[in-house]
Amino acid sequence: MGKLIKAAALAGAMSPETLASAQTGNIKPTIVLVHGTAWDGQMLLLAQNGFRVVAHDRRGHGRSSQASYDNEMDGYADDLAAVIEALDLQDATLVGHSTGGGEVACYIGRHGTKRVAKVVPPIMLKTEANPEGLQIEVFDGIRAGLVKDWSQYYKDLAVAFCGANRGGTNVSQGTLDGFWLRSMQAGLLNACESVKAFSGTDFSQDLKKFDVPTLVLHGEDGQIVPVKDSARKSAKLIKGAKDIYYPGAPRGITATHQDQINADLLAFISNHDRASSAIPWRSQ
Repeated sequence: MGKLIKAAALAGAMSPETLASAQTGNIKPTIVLVHGTAWDGQMLLLAQNGFRVVAHDRRGHGRSSQASYDNEMDGYADDLAAVIEALDLQDATLVGHSTGGGEVACYIGRHGTKRVAKVVPPIMLKTEANPEGLQIEVFDGIRAGLVKDWSQYYKDLAVAFCGANRGGTNVSQGTLDGFWLRSMQAGLLNACESVKAFSGTDFSQDLKKFDVPTLVLHGEDGQIVPVKDSARKSAKLIKGAKDIYYPGAPRGITATHQDQINADLLAFISNHDRASSAIPWRSQ
């Protein structure tokens, strides 16, 4: 959908590598979807409603270069800035999913909200400053699973990610296969370093810098990162944030609860007076 562009990163980002970015539509203000491969249903909805939509693949993931450096949040944020500046986006709405939410939070912390904005939960790792966080062994287990057999690990992860192991759910095999296929496009080094980046970065100070309308969406039955350790903390740190929680919903709500997500997302984007909005999207 739309065309594939190569956005050369600015100094300090991915040069000389490239970021792959798909875009479609050109009428209303731009919506930037961060964690691009997770947004197919939302890209279609927004394009059909006249919005220009941009979705880039994180470095080391999808169709972007598998760089062996800067696989951490500052690097991801600077890559996002490179895409925004290369396309000269103004008054954009940033929507981040999963690690993409962290990218947006870090982007705002580093680059401000002159062009765009968006949110993600605070640090997930258990520390003295975050005693309710997850034990480091959880994230060590993820990296160990990737190194041992990354293809099988992603197949197993897809089940929990989409909540297919819960009674009464109706997750198609196609949805699970799609998660596996997108995951396998990432480099193994990039995937392992991404786990370290999203688990160990404290976004608290970044979230406090949000000064645009912000929406936090989150499933209440996330099996990987509990809602209490992410979205609920984010909503408290972001001044004036609106938060919506979906009972029984998993991490992969952009696919499993697409109709509900699309309706709430479109309503938020369409109803705000200020075009530049922050959509702290942590589906869990």
